[in-house]
Amino acid sequence: MSRRLVLALTCVSQFMVILDASIVNVALPSIQRDLGFTGTGPAWIVNGYLLTFAGFLLLGGRAADLLGRRRMLVAGLVLFSAASLAAGLAGTPTVLVTARIVQGVGAALLAPATLAVLNTTFTEPRDRARAFGAWSAAGGVGGMAGALAGGAITTGLSWRWVFLINVPIGLALITAALASLPAGRLVRRESLDVAGAVMATGGLAAAIYGVMQSADHGWTSARVAVPVLVGVVVLVLFVVVEARVAVQPMLPLRLFGSRRVAVGTAMLLLFGGIAIAMWYFTSLYLQNVLGYSALRSGLAQTPAAVAFVVVARVASALLPRVGVRALIVGGAVLFLAGFGWLSQAGGYLSGVLPPMLLVAAGIGLMFPTLMATVTTGVDPADAGIVGGLANTASQVGSSVGLAVLTTVGAGGYDRVFLVAAALGPAIALVSALLPRRD
Repeated sequence: MSRRLVLALTCVSQFMVILDASIVNVALPSIQRDLGFTGTGPAWIVNGYLLTFAGFLLLGGRAADLLGRRRMLVAGLVLFSAASLAAGLAGTPTVLVTARIVQGVGAALLAPATLAVLNTTFTEPRDRARAFGAWSAAGGVGGMAGALAGGAITTGLSWRWVFLINVPIGLALITAALASLPAGRLVRRESLDVAGAVMATGGLAAAIYGVMQSADHGWTSARVAVPVLVGVVVLVLFVVVEARVAVQPMLPLRLFGSRRVAVGTAMLLLFGGIAIAMWYFTSLYLQNVLGYSALRSGLAQTPAAVAFVVVARVASALLPRVGVRALIVGGAVLFLAGFGWLSQAGGYLSGVLPPMLLVAAGIGLMFPTLMATVTTGVDPADAGIVGGLANTASQVGSSVGLAVLTTVGAGGYDRVFLVAAALGPAIALVSALLPRRD
């Protein structure tokens, strides 16, 4: 098994999963015209993917542990590629939204499997840190490339190729997975905790759906409050069932006995708000305040994306030498400085680009460090569910962060950036709960 091929496989898979969360944004007007979407329908081209992606991550992680990492990685790629083909060929809004929902399920099977593969393939601390740095950078580039790729493909070809491009990439990844990953599965005679799977998926989906509605309705609206309340109640029941009823729980609560897992998960929840504030709200500032087009906004953020990639690789080399806390504190300082500067933003060259570079460097220091923190030292038999948990924490943090910061943003983008600036020190404070040996 070539470890370079495994690393390339996991990185490209992560790139594709994150890319698909944003690449359709620029294409939405063309899709709406061609397929006749009405009302809020186009939003579900994005939300349908994000909702099932976040909702099924825990299930995908546990399935990787029980059914085998290669099996679930390939299954996720097959489902994702097939749904991409259906989306690209869709002739009606219903078919397209349904395909996007299935794409999200495929991504939820795929993402934790890639983390589990990394965690069990790269076991030496230095190699593991470098692998997580590359994986994190791939996801970051995927998120940032969305606007550029979506605009270029929609303008040069057709919006359909925003989805169809995934098909040949998916086929190549399936071939690489079958060639590079061992066929054997973990020896686990456990059955999937069906009740836990249903409650975790349903609770997460309901809560995230409600949070998504807050952008268009007030927090006290029934459209927001009811699904959020239902989701929270179901998730509480899920914890009770996992702790007291399930013989073979989907999410073994013993995992939270590890301070790395528990504290790292809490930090990833907070970090989700940082990522949203950086990429989403700076894009809105560029478009709504400076008058940039979506494509020009993507180009304006490209230097920050490059900075993120470079710093993420540097952080992966530093992690074994300086430890977790130093990198997290460094990232927090950069967040405080960068977002504080952005809150006073003016023109692009003097008031937007320099602070964006600072924040992007902070993300590069912190994100691969957090992912490595959560997954280090985990029993290989639990690598999938821990990967699912880490991804879920990041996604839930992003969803809640988007909803909260959108509300804050009604008073101006400066307030969004000031709130985001406070999240960095909050993450640094939580990191004090990590075990002394990082």
